[in-house]
Amino acid sequence: MPELTLVEAVRMALARAMEEDPKVLVLGEDVGKNGGVFRATEGLYERFGPERVIDTPLSEALFAGLGLGLAARGFRPVVEFQFMGFIYPAIDQVVNHVGRLRNRTRGRLSCPLVIRAPFGGGIRAPEHHSESTEAMFCHIPGIRVVIPSSPRRAYGLLLAAIRDPDPVVFLEPKRIYRAFREQVEDDGAQLPLDRAFVLREGRDVTLVTWGACVKEALEAAEQAQERGISVEVIDLATLKPYDAETVLGSVAKTGRLVILHEAARTAGFGAEIVARVAEEGLFSLTAPVVRVTGYDTVVPLPRLEDWYFPDVPRVLAAIEQVVSWR
Repeated sequence: MPELTLVEAVRMALARAMEEDPKVLVLGEDVGKNGGVFRATEGLYERFGPERVIDTPLSEALFAGLGLGLAARGFRPVVEFQFMGFIYPAIDQVVNHVGRLRNRTRGRLSCPLVIRAPFGGGIRAPEHHSESTEAMFCHIPGIRVVIPSSPRRAYGLLLAAIRDPDPVVFLEPKRIYRAFREQVEDDGAQLPLDRAFVLREGRDVTLVTWGACVKEALEAAEQAQERGISVEVIDLATLKPYDAETVLGSVAKTGRLVILHEAARTAGFGAEIVARVAEEGLFSLTAPVVRVTGYDTVVPLPRLEDWYFPDVPRVLAAIEQVVSWR
């Protein structure tokens, strides 16, 4: 069984899906001969040819619309945006058409479209390359939002997204594209969408996160354990619709909740989790919920980037804060 990085697992899932189904297509800027800006599609052009791995013009609105049209005609296109910060010209297509096609046609047409985009910071990129605006897509009806946090989950969740009959925004945390390796079997097995993964059992605090921040969450939980605090770590994986049952069940057990995400604080997806817990699990809480997030600023340019991201000391401080509440 090979040990793969997250970006290699994405590539392997794409190849597996294309082998299984001739209607699976890959399109976007430089995805063909160049293999993509992060090389996620490297080798697919040579393997499947230019009719299935399609280099498009530099027009995000164009290839989002092209993907929509292909999906409506029975194909399963996977559209790559080079960075999340370049996705906004396609918002018109995503909001007004991609998310509405099934409803608009009363179920006559579906939209099995996957929109892939590297997101988040951590690679010392210039402006427009480090956004984490996943909450914006969670607000769009008809769109599923999925964020893997490891090579194995990237493989299984991407296969599930491609096979799903409805549109999926699949956001890949580029900070961990090549940060570590994991054994991934190319067996075609998908992982369930809409279900969170409990990565670490605990009894004192529930720590909910997703994407690249899973790394900091697990490190903070390990350090908390050394201080006698047992932390349950939950990777949401699917943000829309998210697995509220798992989160509420964990909070009922621990009585305390910390939410960790890289995105800016105001109206970040963590706020939605807090609202749901307040509505359905308020009396389980023995302390106020604490959010550890990015700041309400544009992600700084490289020299200040590390100051923006939530780090292990901030997460550990939040854990100790909720535990100390009496």
